[in-house]
Amino acid sequence: MATYTTERVIQVQHWSDKLFSFRTTRNASLRFENGQFIMIGLAAGGRKIVRAYSIASANHEDHLEFYSIKIPQGPLTSRLQHVEPGEALLVSSKPTGTLVLRDLRPGRRLFMLATGTGVAPFLGLIKDPEVYERFEQVILVRGARAVGDLAYADSVIARLRADPALAELAGDRLIDYPSITREPFRHRGRITSLLESGRLFEDLSIPPLDPASDRVMICGNMRMLADASRWLEALEFDISPSIGVPGAYVIERAFVEEFQSAPPREEPDELRSTLNSGAEGTIDSRADFS
Repeated sequence: MATYTTERVIQVQHWSDKLFSFRTTRNASLRFENGQFIMIGLAAGGRKIVRAYSIASANHEDHLEFYSIKIPQGPLTSRLQHVEPGEALLVSSKPTGTLVLRDLRPGRRLFMLATGTGVAPFLGLIKDPEVYERFEQVILVRGARAVGDLAYADSVIARLRADPALAELAGDRLIDYPSITREPFRHRGRITSLLESGRLFEDLSIPPLDPASDRVMICGNMRMLADASRWLEALEFDISPSIGVPGAYVIERAFVEEFQSAPPREEPDELRSTLNSGAEGTIDSRADFS
């Protein structure tokens, strides 16, 4: 069974009426791999209300950071969105997850495909020196419905570019490709459509995906997960089948049943990954992934 430590909220930033991020203290004993998630929550009425959140901070940072949607009637986020600096938050001692570098075979380029709050684990990974040791080029592809929904990741990338050590590490090897579906923007369209049409590669003036040398990580809503996985499989990319077994691409396997059974396309982007947004209801509050 996972145990929980009590951490303190350091900072809260509301990016819109639907999205917010928050930073907490970090127990000195907590160790995690970039890309993993952890159970966090609040104590209420003598019980713990916890949900899984991807860790948006890097493992070399002395704090924890998370990115969340707001769900007015959600058991946790209805409370969590109102936390203020100094308040207590429960954090599990047992991080886990399959969006990790060790489950990818060596390659030349790493593509990170994210929708909505699914960008969170990648914001930790792009600050990881190992990413740039293993890959010559890192392409972060992030989709959202509105321009304002890009603000949090924009701020993280801006801080990375302003940090002398990280900026030297990433340099021009980190390519950021944001795309919007419902407002005018320089890149428009769903991630899977941009990939399938070849538009993304044309915009960036880079070659199409090659299973021999490219590696992919996917995190976001169920529809994108299912469609991107089917497209990659058609290109002969093989998924990492389990923890410790490398593949050409990885997803968060906590959702493997949902993505395997999802019918093709035609569902709204509101189907967000509970693992990255703290969305309520899919992961039982008693779960500890032991």
